[in-house]
Formats: sequence, structure tokens, C-alpha cells
Amino acid sequence: MHEQLVQQIDDLLPQTQCTQCGFAGCLPYATALANEEVDLNRCPPGGEATTLALSRLLNKPAKPVDPACGTTIERHIASIDPQHCIGCTLCIKACPVDAIVGSSKRRHAVLAELCTGCELCIPPCPVDCIDMVFMPEHSNWDKTQAHAARARMQTREVRLERQKEEQAQRLEAKAIHKLDELDDSPSPDAATKKAVVQAALARARARRHAQTQ
Repeated sequence: MHEQLVQQIDDLLPQTQCTQCGFAGCLPYATALANEEVDLNRCPPGGEATTLALSRLLNKPAKPVDPACGTTIERHIASIDPQHCIGCTLCIKACPVDAIVGSSKRRHAVLAELCTGCELCIPPCPVDCIDMVFMPEHSNWDKTQAHAARARMQTREVRLERQKEEQAQRLEAKAIHKLDELDDSPSPDAATKKAVVQAALARARARRHAQTQ
């Protein structure tokens, strides 16, 4: 029943993943709401409509959006100034829904139809070339778009986890190769170096094991 309630709450949230509610995304906020750990008026992007929907679902009084979380405005889209973009990829890494395209040392661009307006790409930009702009044709944000954004976020999380695991495997293979080289090394400090590599490899394996528990 608890998991079902979390899902019902999450379905009512706009899936902008903006973190204005104080949580790392919509699902953590939904979980906190289901656990009655937080108030239902902490979603500026959702505004009054979301607050009312949550109040009906949770059978609690509706409240104005908490101003400490931000203000409800029409949807704005991130826009990257191509004349100043240096292709650092930091905005791409910050975007929770894969709405920014580009590659290292190449100019980036925002896919307006996918941008949730979360503004998370702005702080990491080292050259301050990202602004939030109002585009009337993209001002609305409906449930279909919200669910699509959530799907992109979930796909991104799976991809990042897979890349993290692949990187760990590459580093482990490199460490094992180094151990093989040290076995055949005539260097007097080979044993010391081997012990250091073995200790690092053991720590890495222990972390990976802990993460899977």
C-alpha cells in the first residue's frame, strides 16, 4: 500500500526534478510525503493545481506553495548562448532529463521540447552562458510531458549506473594487469608496490559489494 501511495503521489508531481522542494527529485519528495515527513506545498513548478491534487489524494488541507521553496511561474526554457559556450559538458552532466545535447569542446544546445525548466544546468556553467527564457509555444507542461521526462530521467540513471560499473571493471582489469607485471618485475620495491595495488583493489571491490547490498 505504501509503495502504491508513493507512486500515486509521484504521478501528480510535474517531474521537473528541480529540487526546489528540498529533495533530490520528485520521487524522493513523493516518498517523504507518503511517510508524512514533509508538507504537501513544496512544489513551485506544480503550483496550486498540484497542491490541490495532493490535498485530495492525501485528504489534507490545501495550502499555498511555500515561498521558501520558490514561486510558481510559467515554464521557462534553458537557453545556451552559442557564442560563449566552451563545450565543457558540465550542463549536460547536470541535466536530469537529457535535454541538452553536445560533446566535449563543442557548442551545446537545449532541446526546448524536453527541457523541464529545472535550472540545474545554470550553477555549474563556468562562463555563465545559460539563461532561462520564456517561449509561449513551450509554456505548458502537461502530464504526458511529465511522464516522458520521468522516463528519460530513469533511463539516464540506468545509463550512468552502467557506465559507473563499466569504469570500475576497467580499473579493476588495469589493476590486475599491473599486479601481473609486478609479479614478473625484478625491482626490489615490486613487493611493496604490489601490496599497495592489492589493498586498493580490495577497497574498490568492497565498495562495489557494499553498493549491491
